[in-house]
Amino acid sequence: GPAAMVLGGWNVNGIFSAYTGTPFTVTAPGSSLNAPDNTQTPDQINLSVAQPGLIGPGQHFYDPTAFAAVSGVRFGTAGRNDLRYPGILNTDLSLSRTFVIKERVKASFRAEAFNFANTSHFSSFSSLSVTSPSFLQVTSSSGERQVRFGLRVQF
Repeated sequence: GPAAMVLGGWNVNGIFSAYTGTPFTVTAPGSSLNAPDNTQTPDQINLSVAQPGLIGPGQHFYDPTAFAAVSGVRFGTAGRNDLRYPGILNTDLSLSRTFVIKERVKASFRAEAFNFANTSHFSSFSSLSVTSPSFLQVTSSSGERQVRFGLRVQF
């Protein structure tokens, strides 16, 4: 009937992606190290690093008080690649249908939404250096929703 002509024959496709963040190393100024081409790490002064997960200027994703600049000529005690950047959740959806206009004429409609849920993707920190005022702060994002439509006529 008429309802089947309007509501029937639609195709829905989707992709859901969930990624953990990539590991990174917290850094410190290398002036105390006196070893060119080496990356200095800070001292980790807490046994574990709390993750409040806050986003924005003045907010810290990890606890910055867990680290301190190195004093003396030595490497810091913080490990390498111990922490991870924020993870990513993403959903892409598409909706499509082919309409038969005449025996040899068809129209295909397609609507696609990339990042359908409009989830922000936080991928990096302003600074990984323990002496920076923006240490372990996430101040930028990407991944805005994108929608596009398409119509194709076959004859």
